[in-house]
Amino acid sequence: MDLHDGLIPLVDEGLGNSAYLIDLGDGRALAVDPSLDLRAVDRTAAKRGLRIAYAAETHLHADFLSGARQLSADHDAHILASAAGNREFGHTSLADGDEVDLGGLTLRALETPGHTPEHLSYLILDGTREVGVFTGGSLIVGAAARTDLVGSDRTEQLARAQYRSLRRLAELPDATAVWPTHGAGSFCSAPPGSARTSTIGAEKAANALLAAPGEDTFVTRLLASLGSYPAYFDRLAEVNRRGPDLITTPPTLVPLDPARVRTVLADGGYVVDVRPVADYAAGHIPGSVSIPLRAQYATWLGWLLPPDAPIVIVRDPGQEPDDILWPALNIGYASIAGELAGGVAAWAADGGDIRATRLVKPGGLDTPVVVDVRQHSEHDAGHLPSAELIELGDLAGHTADLPNGPATVMCGHGERAATAASILERAGRTDLSIMVGGPNDWATATGRALDTSG
Repeated sequence: MDLHDGLIPLVDEGLGNSAYLIDLGDGRALAVDPSLDLRAVDRTAAKRGLRIAYAAETHLHADFLSGARQLSADHDAHILASAAGNREFGHTSLADGDEVDLGGLTLRALETPGHTPEHLSYLILDGTREVGVFTGGSLIVGAAARTDLVGSDRTEQLARAQYRSLRRLAELPDATAVWPTHGAGSFCSAPPGSARTSTIGAEKAANALLAAPGEDTFVTRLLASLGSYPAYFDRLAEVNRRGPDLITTPPTLVPLDPARVRTVLADGGYVVDVRPVADYAAGHIPGSVSIPLRAQYATWLGWLLPPDAPIVIVRDPGQEPDDILWPALNIGYASIAGELAGGVAAWAADGGDIRATRLVKPGGLDTPVVVDVRQHSEHDAGHLPSAELIELGDLAGHTADLPNGPATVMCGHGERAATAASILERAGRTDLSIMVGGPNDWATATGRALDTSG
């Protein structure tokens, strides 16, 4: 069977992951590593007239809730997963070498522990020919996925297992396609690359980890590449093992009047302002958390807010409720109580305070304190000489570490800086500015060189 047109990658730019559909040629399809946000899967299946007959999981995901159980309910899909995962819902348990006849194609399970202990890769065969392999979080383009999500006490042990798994995959024919789940933008990647798919031959030629001369060198290189990751990663694998709750009705963004919003806040809730940076800066509810709606919105929602606290959304009318609700559900955040009806204008009309935050261009920095909230790897690649680095994910616990006085917050473009400014405002800081742009914009505007020292 020719998979040229039958393999359909479905990329989640925000999470940096790819799910896949294989059109099996008879009106049925195989889905690999689908997330709970099945909008793209359902649209693609409907367009092609496909029923999802199989849903295969390479591992217990930490970065999103699995959609396999939902596909089983919606499409009567047969779930394929590792026996070692001990999942608590109905599925076919696969061990190393087990095969599933897909009708014209064969799926063979390969044990590839490392990213997680129970990890499986799925080799697709057309007769005896190895067509491609779904590698999940094992071999990824240019690297291998991180091994520290189970716990620091097992990181090195799993890194050594990852080495052996990659060597096993490298024994496949060079022409075998490599279809990873994790890729550019995924915090499961270590480090991220730009391409999404590859071949065994290309990885043998260019993957520095795969080319490591021995296990110890591989482990050293892999562990050196590990950065921080979102807090919600520590929760989702167990939810996926038990089985995410089924969604029986589409989520809706319920309108709430200002009085109801105040009640939610009094009960420990949060206002999350998803409007663009300029709109938030022009006027927002004091204490609201700015998380601009973009591909990375869910990552920061899950990193910065507790999973069970009620959330009220402030949005612009052109921002679609589904694009707010589904990414949140995808990472286990089902506690969005609704949205502020009428937005900030309604809040002000009801007597609520409105606060503004100054925006500053890269060439106009004029505060004694500049806070860079990017990741360490971004900072090391080039930063303002005077900037203090505190990663956004750590900022709430370090607000007291910053010097007093006016401060400008910066990141790569401005979205994370707005989030950081809102966190600092919640901690009582005033006289804040948000830099719109990144370090390269500052270097261009000022003619000064970036600092590349650690």
